[in-house]
Amino acid sequence: MQQPVKTYTLEEAKRKLESFCAYQDRCHKEVREKLYKMRMIPEAIDEIIYHLLQHKFLDEERFARSFARGKFRHKKWGKNRIKQELKQREIGDYIIRKAFTEIPESEYLETFDLLADKRFDQLNSEKDKYKKRKKLADYLFYRGWPGDWIYEKTTELIP
Repeated sequence: MQQPVKTYTLEEAKRKLESFCAYQDRCHKEVREKLYKMRMIPEAIDEIIYHLLQHKFLDEERFARSFARGKFRHKKWGKNRIKQELKQREIGDYIIRKAFTEIPESEYLETFDLLADKRFDQLNSEKDKYKKRKKLADYLFYRGWPGDWIYEKTTELIP
């Protein structure tokens, strides 16, 4: 026997989404997907998103800034990876540029150096210098650091 699908009134959906957005900053795409999963009709989705924007529960710039700050500080992602992830969430270039102001340039350079040095120290079991260089470069590329920095750092650490 199949479970009956939960349906929501417009007010119930608004309250649920207010909680959803208050718990953590969200982007429009996440909210829209959540509403689709709740089986809301397109007119209701638009009305709820408008309500959330009016009452400051939903703010793409605030989301992008906290996303960039968090991924940089906690996961040590570079700007390329952060930009890619924000693009997947349908965030515009202007907002992405504003989000990058949350990352101080000096801290960005320092984090890159620390991350590269830490990964280099972990690779001391690898004897072939080309494999070691490739492993280090792949690690840094995956995390979204600039290619020219990676090239310079790998040739500096592994001559």
